[in-house]
Amino acid sequence: MIPFSDEELYFAVKNTLPQVSTYVNSHGGGISLLGVKDSVIYIELVGTCSGCSMSLMTTNMVVRRELRNLIHPELLVINVDGKAENELPNSYFAPVEEPKPPKESIMSKVKKIFA
Repeated sequence: MIPFSDEELYFAVKNTLPQVSTYVNSHGGGISLLGVKDSVIYIELVGTCSGCSMSLMTTNMVVRRELRNLIHPELLVINVDGKAENELPNSYFAPVEEPKPPKESIMSKVKKIFA
């Protein structure tokens, strides 16, 4: 039994992903943390690792192994890759990020100067 809430696991994984993703980054890919549901970590391999035939092996032998070493030995990690058995559940924990205001365009800045 994993003694952490989904929220605690989410932030633990988020904080360790840079360390875990070194191998994936070296292949031109990346790892996106989507959420946590019932102590299951849902990720998405992105970049060149997205859709790669070795993505299951990368998820199990690299990502899961490292997260188990760093956080808890019973963690389950699923790569959401479009297959029915690897779908992201309807409800899961992921903090809602505040939308960032759009950047002001160069033309808007120029118009302000000459207004």
